[in-house]
Amino acid sequence: MIKKTNRTNEHASLSFFLVGFLSLILAFPLFMYVHRELPDYGWPFGLDRVLMFIFLAAFVLMVLRLFRSVIIAAVIVTAGLLTYGSFSGYYGFKNLVTDYKAMLYAFKYEPYHDKAQYYGDGVIHFKKEILDAINDNMPDVRELAVTAANGSFRNEQNRYEWYRTTIQCFAVFKKINGSWNYVSDPQGDEYFASAGQSARLLAGDCDDHAILMAAAIKAIGGTARLVHTTNHLYPEILIGNKNQLEMVNYLIKKILFPAESRGQEIHYHKDEEGNIWLNLDYTAAYPGGKFFAGPVLGVLVP
Repeated sequence: MIKKTNRTNEHASLSFFLVGFLSLILAFPLFMYVHRELPDYGWPFGLDRVLMFIFLAAFVLMVLRLFRSVIIAAVIVTAGLLTYGSFSGYYGFKNLVTDYKAMLYAFKYEPYHDKAQYYGDGVIHFKKEILDAINDNMPDVRELAVTAANGSFRNEQNRYEWYRTTIQCFAVFKKINGSWNYVSDPQGDEYFASAGQSARLLAGDCDDHAILMAAAIKAIGGTARLVHTTNHLYPEILIGNKNQLEMVNYLIKKILFPAESRGQEIHYHKDEEGNIWLNLDYTAAYPGGKFFAGPVLGVLVP
């Protein structure tokens, strides 16, 4: 009788452990889905996400105990969908693990939001000249951008293929900023070099750098904009929403620019529609480096 009771207790303990373990496994993909869909509430240390995960894990545990057979079927379906995604190029196990790692990394190294106020593109001086310079001689710019994309982060482009264009734009940043030589405008003249000319020279002032960077990013499918501050113009790249920023934050600090960004924050602006833009100034050692200039006076999207 005692042996039977012990076996029953052991079976109950094992069943409790398996149910708890299975609930955690199920909570991970459910949490990642909810995390992607819900807005960012800005709680410190990601406490809103921590509480959300605890709630989801407890909810899954309760449901699992009540509907074991249904949940087991759901596990099989979920595993099947992730397996299919892994082999077909859609969302699979690797994407799930990578997104989860990026989310945890963002809790530890949260990007810094510069709450700038925007006044539109009307404040940008020489708007026509800048736009003309960006669109001038695109073959030279395209050649520079493609050469940069082929020269850096090739393995990472394949490994994180959902972020291929962004990684290629970071390769362009690395190429241009690693070679850029600051040269002032002619005395008494506001000179805007064409993107094609700057692609050949890799030299000029902040206006020329911003023009070339915007044109090169545009040439390989990215989206850039120019930010005007007092006596300064610098480029930014469109990242997307807060969840995409988490992955980009992970890529920059852990994979692509670990030495340059060590001990530093990822700086970004958020526009009126909630889109996130990273700093690509010539003064930055990595994408999202610290902003060089003061308050934003205007922005221009080519």
